[in-house]
Amino acid sequence: MKRKFLQCGMFGWCIEILYTGLRSLKKDNHTLTGHTSIWMFPIYGMACLFSPICRRIQHFPAFVRGCFYTVCIFFTEYTTGSLLRHFHACPWNYSHARFQIRGLIRLDYAPLWFFTGLFFEKILCRH
Repeated sequence: MKRKFLQCGMFGWCIEILYTGLRSLKKDNHTLTGHTSIWMFPIYGMACLFSPICRRIQHFPAFVRGCFYTVCIFFTEYTTGSLLRHFHACPWNYSHARFQIRGLIRLDYAPLWFFTGLFFEKILCRH
């Protein structure tokens, strides 16, 4: 479990830095500077808790699994964001976005979370 936690945390950090680095092009930042927060490591690492579930739903179609992971990620993002916001430590604020809920989740990120969940599944279901 410890190894899976570390793998999920590192994978999450890497995809977040890659994503924010590529998004910096929209701001005409050609250095492709990406960023994340220390808080994100344990949040991404918590994906390891879904290891038993991943194994049980592997036979479902990828679309169903991806939708399930998307809902789980939204729930986790909302819950951890609410907790961190209470301590003035939430590293994200989506208040400016059109399809946001309380500034904590962005519904337009659903496709990103869909595929991220399926990638996490690959990490968690490796033998």
